[in-house]
Amino acid sequence: MSLLLPILLGLLLTGITLLIILKIKGKNIPTAIIVLLSFMTLCFGGVYSFLQQDEDYNAYKRLEWQRLDPSQIEPLVAQGYTVFVDVYADWCLPCRTNQANVTHREKVVNALDADNIILMQGNWTEPDALIETYVVNEGGMGTPFNKVYGPKHPKGILLPVVLSIESLFYTLDVVK
Repeated sequence: MSLLLPILLGLLLTGITLLIILKIKGKNIPTAIIVLLSFMTLCFGGVYSFLQQDEDYNAYKRLEWQRLDPSQIEPLVAQGYTVFVDVYADWCLPCRTNQANVTHREKVVNALDADNIILMQGNWTEPDALIETYVVNEGGMGTPFNKVYGPKHPKGILLPVVLSIESLFYTLDVVK
């Protein structure tokens, strides 16, 4: 299977090249065929490049999340730790998107797995007064809610609702 897609891509590119040469030499080759084959090649190329990513999609399972405890954030930051808070709900589609696109990605997991980073998570799937009070007091409006605290920003920096790897990495770097 690993050689099948590159061979298919090579054959498609060779075929497209031959059809273009024949068309230039005056043969009656429909342009639609060349365009269709080019589109197929692009699609196969995209699939192939996606399949070539050697990312561990189960890396997130090694992260050790603590239950959200707002009273512990300030003392942990005073000790020099960076605290990443993630409040989510099982029914929250943007929360799931943030997990798939950011917090469950291997390079993010590798960064969050550092010794100086404490991970706190609040599951707000069911009503929870502690989580509600924390989110409201910290300037949030609901889920998803992500905030990073650190020695340089002990009050924390609120992350955007739609997370990106870049915004998380930038914030982790700014707060330490």
